Amino acid sequence: MACGPPQRIGNLGQQHLPGEEVWLVGEHRSTGERKYDLSNLPADTPLKKLAGAIKARWVCEQAHQQLKEELGLDHFEGRSWQGLHRHALMTMIAFAFLQARRLKAAGRKKQGPSCPAATEPTSYQTDDLDPAQSAAAQLSPLP
Repeated sequence: MACGPPQRIGNLGQQHLPGEEVWLVGEHRSTGERKYDLSNLPADTPLKKLAGAIKARWVCEQAHQQLKEELGLDHFEGRSWQGLHRHALMTMIAFAFLQARRLKAAGRKKQGPSCPAATEPTSYQTDDLDPAQSAAAQLSPLP
């Protein structure tokens, strides 16, 4: 399944990308829909890990779609890489803020390494305000 010339990858020598062996993984859903994915994970990979890796892609695709539709990632019309990078950074910061608000509204905690001293500063605790007011309340006037 590998195409293109072999590439030198670290101390592994000449290899084709994405790997020597590629597995076709099929999913038959209860709706009758069939999905197929390619994987280059080793043959002894547990099924749960394989399914987790395949489903993780869906989360990334959903986030990218939300960045484009809700936050305007695809609306940049500048002419410089620096401007594009700034625009992408600002949309990702806005996405992270909105996702944190959604998780807080749903009553879920952040999953990941926890820090016992992690608390939100009082300036960001705006439960009593609606999102438009909370964004305006956090902005300070420029000098």
